[in-house]
Amino acid sequence: MQIELLSNAIDKHKYLKELGVDSGGIAIMASKATYYTLYIRALHVGAANILKQDALSVGADLAVPRGTVTAKTPHVDCILIATARQLQKLSMKELAQPFGLKEVAKKLKEILKVKRASKVEVMGIINANDDSFFSASRFSGTRAVEAIEQMIDDGADIIDIGAVSSAPNSCHVDKDEELSRVKPIFEAIKNAKLYNKIKFSIDSYEPEVITCALKSGFEIVNDITGLSNDSVSKICASNNTMAVIMHMQGTPQTMQNQPQYENILSDIYSFFEQRVAKAESLGVRNITLDVGIGFGKTLEHNLMLIKHLEHFLTLGKPLLVGASRKSMIDKISASSPQERLGGTLALHLEAVRNGASIIRVHDVKEHVQALKIQHALNAV
Repeated sequence: MQIELLSNAIDKHKYLKELGVDSGGIAIMASKATYYTLYIRALHVGAANILKQDALSVGADLAVPRGTVTAKTPHVDCILIATARQLQKLSMKELAQPFGLKEVAKKLKEILKVKRASKVEVMGIINANDDSFFSASRFSGTRAVEAIEQMIDDGADIIDIGAVSSAPNSCHVDKDEELSRVKPIFEAIKNAKLYNKIKFSIDSYEPEVITCALKSGFEIVNDITGLSNDSVSKICASNNTMAVIMHMQGTPQTMQNQPQYENILSDIYSFFEQRVAKAESLGVRNITLDVGIGFGKTLEHNLMLIKHLEHFLTLGKPLLVGASRKSMIDKISASSPQERLGGTLALHLEAVRNGASIIRVHDVKEHVQALKIQHALNAV
């Protein structure tokens, strides 16, 4: 006899199928092997006591503070630990319960419906300005076209082009200057029909610049202001363009002035709910969400967002993460932007593991290789 301890990250369906388990058994056993940890904040104490008993009745558990059973405080935070199968049972039980548990049941069902993207896309970065924080990403004129072609050869799926630095304390650039920087690149892309080889994204929030990009074959609008300008939403809607809604606290000039949140995950989730609802009301149908790593966040905020990225999958939108060579890496391991490739790969692979379907990178070739290795590991 041999006993082997397997990784929790295995493809459980694959292993059970190879074992010869029937299809019905596979679904049941796989759901038992997948655990969820849910942090529930400000739950009515009566609801907590009911949920505790219901969780125990299905084999799950709810961690609650001391004094919950005697209703020492009107509301409590708690942690629910359950398998997929147990969550399914709880989502049915709580529908008939008071104290807000119907809302809990609804959320449990949303979590169980989450599906990850089957493919991860690599978005390469081209900066048409001379003050981006990573100098190796700066290109103009024919050099920009050469860089685009190299990224295509290296395996990029998308190329994101911008002309205004959004690094902390960067200078404001008016739309005329921004357009003058990117227009030659737009014309080169259009003349060479490079849009037939790869998808292009415009990193801008200026309607005039975005309109010019879309006329040059661009398919994606990457807006760091999170579609704050209704005109941008209307342009995306009329052109059936994918819009990336990014979260940023403040502006590039102020965002790192002691950023604070009541709760980083819930605060950004609420922001996305509001912006998505508004964008969809204006006709935008293809939306991707970006939590905005480094945009008004401390190191701890950034790490929390990457570690718990899966939380945002219940919004039902693809997730983009861009941590490439950012200063959060320097705060963990002292390094210049030129020395942060290793840290970047670690952050992006963790983001993919937690649900990201697009990663925005300076180093396309290295990320394509890393993703192939990760995919091979997941397939074993």
